[in-house]
Amino acid sequence: MKRTLASLDGHRLDGQRALVRVDFNCPVKDGVVTDNTRIRAALPTIKYLRDKGARVVLLSHFGRPKGGPDGKYSLGPCVRELEKLLGSPITFIPDPTAPDAVTVTRRLTRGAVSLAENTRFYPGEETNDPELAKKFAALGDLYVNDAFGSAHRGHASTEGVAHLLKPAVSGFLMEKELRYLGEALGNPKRPFVAVLGGAKISGKIDLVEALLPKVDQVLIGGAMACTFFKAMGLEVGRSLVEDDRVDLAKMLIAKAGPKLILPRGAVIATELTEGITTQVVRRDKVPVGWSVFDIDPATVQDFSERIVHAGTILWNGPMGVFETRPFNQGTLGIAHAMAEASRRGAITIVGGGDSAAAVAQAGVADQMTHVSTGGGASLEFLEGKVLPGVAALDDM
Repeated sequence: MKRTLASLDGHRLDGQRALVRVDFNCPVKDGVVTDNTRIRAALPTIKYLRDKGARVVLLSHFGRPKGGPDGKYSLGPCVRELEKLLGSPITFIPDPTAPDAVTVTRRLTRGAVSLAENTRFYPGEETNDPELAKKFAALGDLYVNDAFGSAHRGHASTEGVAHLLKPAVSGFLMEKELRYLGEALGNPKRPFVAVLGGAKISGKIDLVEALLPKVDQVLIGGAMACTFFKAMGLEVGRSLVEDDRVDLAKMLIAKAGPKLILPRGAVIATELTEGITTQVVRRDKVPVGWSVFDIDPATVQDFSERIVHAGTILWNGPMGVFETRPFNQGTLGIAHAMAEASRRGAITIVGGGDSAAAVAQAGVADQMTHVSTGGGASLEFLEGKVLPGVAALDDM
């Protein structure tokens, strides 16, 4: 267990500079944040610290700038969005490594909030340079990591700072992520069903192997199902298949036995184009020259029945190419089944990334028990890997 922000003496936070690593890596268009989900996710931690009289200093990366500062990757738009959400001005620190940056943080009034420029503008962030970590650490009196989506990266602002600035604790969002994902793995309400999709089996190998001993069923969808189909000797037409993973798929089928549930059929087309003519076929009836782009209605019904009768459901990865209609129907069907499972009292956890986008598109995100903010981080955590940004925090 990692030490949490709530475990600290609230009275001692008054006047302290709280250096908070957040994840404000939001979509921006024409200088305006178009989806503020990640900023809103950090608000409970920010507001708590403000209420306790702390001086809040926020660090975040944004995008993948190359070779130093780049205006299109500035966190300026996030400053304006955060000001709207908090209803108060935010102090922007244009260079957190400059000598006067420390002075700016010390001059903040109690309850004030500042946001430093993109951490990836500075050499050494992604290589976890100790000197850069020292410069970041000088901006605070304690460290709070609330950026679960970046916790799998051992960077100067996520891992290096935590060794230099004490106490180093998890924020409310980080705590929530670790609690729900940890309980799903350690003490799930049964039956425990994992729903896995996405394009490639290679990206989910470790996850499948890590979950098999823990779950009661693994439901496989997405293009990765086609690699399993080929391993079964089925015709897959021009579908996306990882030929170098077919033997691995055979091994997983044998290892999983009845736990592994594959689609009964597919929605197919000759090419991936919106409005194109489609067919619904059984999984053993995919014609040469056609491609699988979604699970079929029979599979949606099958998977949905398994989901609504489960106690814990973990979902990671879409069931088809849900960005292109009509190949979004399988994914939306699973999203609605997850919502129904929640209404029946199940623990429903969505593992970030495309799955999070799918439940939002279906209008049921608020009906999930937990929607993870970290795609890659949630995957690695569920695979049992150590997350550097978590490991560096203080133990309880």
